[in-house]
Amino acid sequence: MGAPGGQDDRAVDVAGCKGALADDLGWGLGMVFRAYVSATHAAVADLPGGPRGYQVLAAAARGSVASQLALAQDLGVDRTVMTYLLDDLERARLIQRVPDPSDRRARRVVATKRGSELLATLDDRLRDAEAQLLAPLDDKARASFRAQVRLLATRIDVLDPPDSACSLADAVDAGLPKPHTTTRSARQR
Repeated sequence: MGAPGGQDDRAVDVAGCKGALADDLGWGLGMVFRAYVSATHAAVADLPGGPRGYQVLAAAARGSVASQLALAQDLGVDRTVMTYLLDDLERARLIQRVPDPSDRRARRVVATKRGSELLATLDDRLRDAEAQLLAPLDDKARASFRAQVRLLATRIDVLDPPDSACSLADAVDAGLPKPHTTTRSARQR
């Protein structure tokens, strides 16, 4: 029989370390965050720049990029790093930098048709990853969870703004195992 909020009774009745930590907020947040980061990284792995590339492409496609410099500042990415990231996305023909009509020295970042199409695919993959992560929750609990996380995230940013929007992501990235690629042996070629 299911528990309130779509929770499966078997998931709560765990033994060992997980059972001892079941009420520990830090452990729970850490487990959910690691699973989310792993799933979302896999969803955007083939995009230049991975998750940062996704953020840039999404901002460019949704028209929320005032300039290359503003984008770097909004995402908390060093200008030099942003230049390399944009170069990679432009080489892949996903974005283009066009002169800003109001300031010929500035460049606006816009998504290409190919970039917008890829973004739609990536959005589907991310929705699937999120749905899998939130599968133990029913629809009402999912909506409530998202609303509560959004509330906490917006309040925390006001109370304790990060030095850089990407500094936490960089720390998490450093702790994630690197995806390994399989090499084909001479017999398989």
